Amino acid sequence: MTDGGRAEPAQPPTLAIMRSLRLGIDLDGVVADFNAGWIDRYNQEFDGTVPVDAVQTWDGLHTLTHFRHNGEFWEWAAGHGAGSIFRYLDTYAGALETLTLLSARGHQIVIVTSKPDWAVHDTFAWLSDRRVPTREVHIVERKWLVDCDVYLDDAPHQVEALVRHRPEATVCRFVRPWNDPVSGSVDISGWQDFATLVRSLAE
Repeated sequence: MTDGGRAEPAQPPTLAIMRSLRLGIDLDGVVADFNAGWIDRYNQEFDGTVPVDAVQTWDGLHTLTHFRHNGEFWEWAAGHGAGSIFRYLDTYAGALETLTLLSARGHQIVIVTSKPDWAVHDTFAWLSDRRVPTREVHIVERKWLVDCDVYLDDAPHQVEALVRHRPEATVCRFVRPWNDPVSGSVDISGWQDFATLVRSLAE
């Protein structure tokens, strides 16, 4: 109350200042469902019966097929001018919605992925087709060279390398059957988990 008996005007609530974070996001196994994509294509082309959940290890995809070694598998995946396997992958449920939301909140979506040389153009086309909200794309093997505040990856060796080389960052392991816990990383079981983590780090 003021001296004249009138109420003081209500003060607007204080808004929390959210910190903008650089989010280093892997594609295959995180945003793009690589295994469902290649399995569907393989079953169609070779009248195969590989189940969609067959992949349980990081290496040795050819062991689920008739290919004799990994080289034959990747030669087939390249597509020979008809578009590689990376051109037509579906996204995981919630991936694009979460990335769009995080971008709208002011975070920088930095794509950090490793690809064969023959998949580079298809990767950029795929990002465009799916309207992934990013202005920065790195196609590299040594992902730790790309400076980010938070990393999200499913490759066991990449998670280990990021933890080792980027101790100041938050490194997230997207939990999949083909990876195991890595000391120093944060386990993420779904896109809602990731959104919640980023929000907590930005506050």
